[in-house]
Parts: sequence; C-alpha cells; structure tokens
Amino acid sequence: MNNKILYTVTIFSENMVGILGQVSSVFTRRQLNIETLSVSPSAIEGIHKFTITVFSDIETMKKVVLQIDKRVDVLKAYFNVDEELIFQEIALYKLETPKFLKIASAESLVRKYNARILEINENCVVIEKTGHYEETQSMFEELSRSVGVLQFIRSGRVAITKSKVERLTDMLKIIEKKTQLTAGK
Repeated sequence: MNNKILYTVTIFSENMVGILGQVSSVFTRRQLNIETLSVSPSAIEGIHKFTITVFSDIETMKKVVLQIDKRVDVLKAYFNVDEELIFQEIALYKLETPKFLKIASAESLVRKYNARILEINENCVVIEKTGHYEETQSMFEELSRSVGVLQFIRSGRVAITKSKVERLTDMLKIIEKKTQLTAGK
C-alpha cells in the first residue's frame, strides 16, 4: 500500500494508569508502528492529551480512532493530516566543546538553523533546535559531518489544531448540557 501518509492522532483522557498500554495495543493489533508519541496535560484541567504520529491509510485511521474511542478511559480521539495542524518537535544535540569551537562556522551554523546554545562548558556544548522533523534532521546531519555528535534526542510531535478551540471543548459542552437537562427532569 503506497497510499500511506503521516497522520497525527490526538487522544483526550483523564490521567489514568494503563491508558497508554490500551492505546498502543490498538496500533499493535493493526500492525501500525507509532512514529512519535507525546503526552501532556491539555488546556482543559484534569484532561491529558496524547499526540501520536503514524503512517497509515485513511480507512485504517478511521477504524483505529473508532477503536480508541471505545476505550472506557478515553474521552475522545481524533486524527488529522499536517495541513490541519500547527506542530513542532524539539531536538537536543551534544557536541564536544573543543571540536565545536574549532569550526569557523560555529556561530553561523547555529544562526542558520535558528537554534540556541543551552549549555557550554569545557567538555560539551548542548544545542537546542525546535522545528519540523526535516529541519532537526538536517541540522543533525550537518553537525555529524562537521563536528561529530556525542548525543542526540528528538521529542515526539507536539501539535494543536488550527481551529479556534480545543476540539474536546465543544464535546464537553454538549455532554454538560445533556447532564443539566437530565438532572433538571
């Protein structure tokens, strides 16, 4: 199947033990490899947001999200393509200080990638780069060729939709109205 594209799956849940295992098992059963995974509190108090990227086709993604939605501890799951999101990753690069200082273009390299130096001491330099995968990977490749990279780590994708509010907000308002109507009877 060559029609696989990168999807970003967003899952909202309470911060419950075992939810990550439940969610990852859905991907495993569909034989989908999780490319990146990020979990953090959302803008809604008490609700956590999982951001997962995976290569798939549209039909499989619809089925995966439906299966995830059926989990008791999941409030709601969505999937998006890149055009519907604003997203970033963060990468950290650890380099040897003496080698980094010897290259004539050290400052221009940092500026070229709009990166910043987080730490510099006699042993190492740690550089941070925020951007899309292609940008952080390009910097890694250039640093590897010019200086050598001691350590490298890239975060999972963090993403928000281009819509005005968190998608879950509208769903929670509907649930609250239904609860109020039911309680009023």
